[in-house]
Amino acid sequence: MVMERLGTDLQKILDQNGSFKKSTVLQLGIRMLDILEYIHENEYVHGDIKAANLLLGYINPDRVYLADYGLSYRYCPNGNHKQYQENPRKGHNGTLEFTSLDAHKGVASSRRSDVEILGYCMLRWLCGKLPWERNLQDPVAVQTAKANLLDELPESVLTWAPPESSCRELAQYLVCVTNLAYDEKPDYHKLKKILYPGGISLGPLEFSTTAQSVNIHTPTHQKVDSQDIETKPISEMPDKFTGQVYRKRSPESTAAQRQVREEGWPRNVKSSTARRQVQEESQPRSAESAAAQRQVREEGWPRNAESAAAQRQVCLFLNAMYMQEF
Repeated sequence: MVMERLGTDLQKILDQNGSFKKSTVLQLGIRMLDILEYIHENEYVHGDIKAANLLLGYINPDRVYLADYGLSYRYCPNGNHKQYQENPRKGHNGTLEFTSLDAHKGVASSRRSDVEILGYCMLRWLCGKLPWERNLQDPVAVQTAKANLLDELPESVLTWAPPESSCRELAQYLVCVTNLAYDEKPDYHKLKKILYPGGISLGPLEFSTTAQSVNIHTPTHQKVDSQDIETKPISEMPDKFTGQVYRKRSPESTAAQRQVREEGWPRNVKSSTARRQVQEESQPRSAESAAAQRQVREEGWPRNAESAAAQRQVCLFLNAMYMQEF
């Protein structure tokens, strides 16, 4: 499977800054609504929207990607929307901090669940916290706090905003979401217009709470063309690995090999001797091994009882070849 390489996730940036600028939050909301509309039109909902699942583009950090579809759900198979049905055994599914009221009740996710989750995310990104964060160990308390927030809109959101900011757009957004029926299609255009009333075009994403934006550098890597990498088959390997004279292993070389197996190649100057010993003593040990290796290259593994010795010789040959390249 080949996937596009992506950059950092928003949770890492959020952990550094604590919150995002209002313009950034609203821009993220609009971009996410575009993504959700596309997913929903293909009969699926995401169910787990959060900063950790939003990744910036690797080449273009102003693009945002929604990842992790482990909780995605086909809410409308073949055009038939799932029926509303509460199931306490499946209650509180998803990320407790952001999951929808339907999920708290064990109801299968729908389109309104996704846009509701996005509303909680934007509130968290702007304010730096949510009213129920201290109760995350108690799912029922979190559910009650979310229900109270939605029942007391828009005042509950407006009063939660930090002194230097306003949550007017988010309050209006959540009012619109709360009025959705379970199987109703959200008006994505209307929701985006609420977040950006003037229809201002989207600009670069600024993730700092001040006027400075986070500089996300795209590392430059040298491109490697796979066609330039030559891989030779065993039959074309040089014969320098064959016909080596057998050398009896000394106690010193045995200790050196054991050190390499347990600790890896030592990095001091004296390591060159030990490394050379291990490489040389892994070579095939007799002139007869050359014939065995050639036979295997030309005919494949022999299948009779005498093949054991030939197989051992070729294994030693391959091992020596690996060590030489190392």
